[in-house]
Amino acid sequence: MIQRRAAGALLVAGAVIFFLAEFIAAAAWTDPPYSYTYHYIRNLGVHGPVEALKQHMYSPLAWVMNTGFFLFGITVFVGVVMLRGLRGWRRWAAPILATLVAVGGVLLAFFHGDGKLTDGAVDYHSLGALGSIVGGNVLVIVLGRLRRRIGIAWKPGRAMVVLGVFGLVSLVAFLALAGSGANVLIGLVERCAVYPVLIGLICAGVSIWNRRTLDTLEASSNTGDGSTPERAIVAK
Repeated sequence: MIQRRAAGALLVAGAVIFFLAEFIAAAAWTDPPYSYTYHYIRNLGVHGPVEALKQHMYSPLAWVMNTGFFLFGITVFVGVVMLRGLRGWRRWAAPILATLVAVGGVLLAFFHGDGKLTDGAVDYHSLGALGSIVGGNVLVIVLGRLRRRIGIAWKPGRAMVVLGVFGLVSLVAFLALAGSGANVLIGLVERCAVYPVLIGLICAGVSIWNRRTLDTLEASSNTGDGSTPERAIVAK
């Protein structure tokens, strides 16, 4: 139970770290005020001032957002690795997706999205963002589908699948909007792709923390009275 609850706590912590870092960095951006619906998330990690992607970037607390990117990725990775109940291909699928999220977070933290790229240079920030969003949404779907094995309740599990699908669809919309060069509500659409990952992780973490069924099954299997785990639970 201790390991399972620690895993759940880390999943929640990863999402909370991202939300707090974003809120603190955005609150410090006051001239002009940062807009959650207009500005890219990446802007919060660029100290500037600089003009890029047709937007003005000036984040006084850019280091807070970049630290949040880094801690988010690492914390989610550790939380997923600590999950119990994964068997077969599932044992590797979730950690691989979590690795994609972690690598994406590290790239976001160390390669700022200020648009300063020379010809032929790789945009590591965009790669990190894409990896984190795709990997994160697919991870949420996978964990939701594996709810019984890892101790997630039915409702949060179903919600996670819906959130992950919504996030992936929103990512397609975001890429199309960004490719068109239009900045209308670009920040809002980007968050529709990112926030499902964070909300899904919180759903998973809280449910895993509160879930006792798997622990009861394991404990009842060692009762020594010859009864099955299911019958032991009913008897209790």
